[in-house]
Order: sequence, then C-alpha cells, then structure tokens
Amino acid sequence: MNILDQLAEHARERVAEAKKNHPLAQLRQKALDLPKGTFSFEKALRKPDISFICECKKASPSKGLIAPDFPYLEIAREYEAAGADCISVLTEPKWFLGSEDYLEEIASAVSLPCLRKDFTIDEYMIYEAKLLGASAVLLICSILESEQLKEYLAIADTLGLSALVEAHDEREIQEALATGARIVGVNNRNLKDFSVDTGNSLRLRKSVPEGVLFVAESGITSAGDVQQARNMGADAVLVGETLMRAADKREKLAELRGNP
Repeated sequence: MNILDQLAEHARERVAEAKKNHPLAQLRQKALDLPKGTFSFEKALRKPDISFICECKKASPSKGLIAPDFPYLEIAREYEAAGADCISVLTEPKWFLGSEDYLEEIASAVSLPCLRKDFTIDEYMIYEAKLLGASAVLLICSILESEQLKEYLAIADTLGLSALVEAHDEREIQEALATGARIVGVNNRNLKDFSVDTGNSLRLRKSVPEGVLFVAESGITSAGDVQQARNMGADAVLVGETLMRAADKREKLAELRGNP
C-alpha cells in the first residue's frame, strides 16, 4: 500500500473503534441537534484578495516531526492575530500526530473558521467534525468514490459545513465538479509518494470554472509562490510547514502576503 492507502486504512480502523463507544445514529443525532453552520469557511475564501488557510500541524509522513514543541492554542491565536482567514487543524493521530482535542480546543479559542484536516472515509467523521466545532471538512477524491463524495457533500450541507474537495489531477478535478463541489483544492503534493510539484495547481487552475472556489495546497514557501497563486486566480492558499517552522508566525505570514 502507498502512504495514502495506509492513511485511509488507519482512518477506517479509528472509525470502527469510535463506533463501539458512540454509535453512528447517536453521533448523527447529536450533530443534527446543534445549530446549523453558516458555511463560514467558504465565506472567508470569497474576499477580494487571496485568503490564507494556516495549518496547525505537529508532524507529517514526509517530514517527520515538524514541531517538537507544539503549543497549538498559542499557534492558532498567533495565526488569528496575524490575519489568517481560516485555520486547518490536523486530527490524524498516527502519521501527523494530530488530535481531535486540538481541533475542539482551537475552534473554541479563536473566531476563525476551522477545517478538520483528516482522511474522511466515513460519514461518521463529518458528524464528528461538526461536534468538534469545525466549520469545514476535507474530502479527498483519491480515497472516495463519486457516490461517496456526493453523499458526504450532502451531509456537510445539511450540517452547514463547507467541504474542501481535494484533487490531484484532471480526472479528479472533473469528478469533484461533477459531484457539486463548491471548493476545489489542488494539492501540489502527491499523497501517494509525497513528492511536491508546485506547478500542479497552476496546470489545473484552468479546469476549475469561475464560481467554484480554488485553493492551492502544499509547497507554498515564499511570497513568490503566493503571488503565482494570485496571478492564476486562486482564491486561497493552504500553508502548513512554512508557517509551522517560522519562529514568528505573524512576521512570516506578512512576508508571504507580500507585506514584510
């Protein structure tokens, strides 16, 4: 199995374990009993200039441990003070050392919309995201069938959650659009081998029509990368490792934005 397959398989194991303690029907009802969300994540991406989705990430399969010291609430508040538009929180525990607790606490501590960054392989994880305070979920074309994508988008809509639908090639872009995705993210990192090609989002930008929000993900390390995303008409960039490694995240975000 490649890395993505392993991530998806582990997510299935996690969900199976979680269902033993909290059955799907029970979790679904709890989520539906909450006030419906306002799709604040996608609203935050519709501003005139490019939006920044800033990531709280302790580790990754490709880079190993990124942040040995991980004061996640402090990091999230620093992102908010720096002018981030949204926060992406890793909840995958094995390879990214994420936690659902991180998401729940960050979503309570900041006013920014939070994305649950995980490998959604079951509707259960969408209801979990709602209960944890997320405003958006990640749906990855590579690990979901078209019918699953449609079903999960409908569930997210019912809950008032946005869905960032991630694609890596032309076929996946078309699949995302066919299922009604309102936000398409193109990952410059190939999740099967974790190689990075920053030209991937540039090549695929023309395939996403006006009216569908476009996010360039991964490999964003400089103001030049952000400007390239602006020039191609991206609505947002998702920045992880570059910010996580920065001693002063406010200064780094200003630099990336083009205002050092």
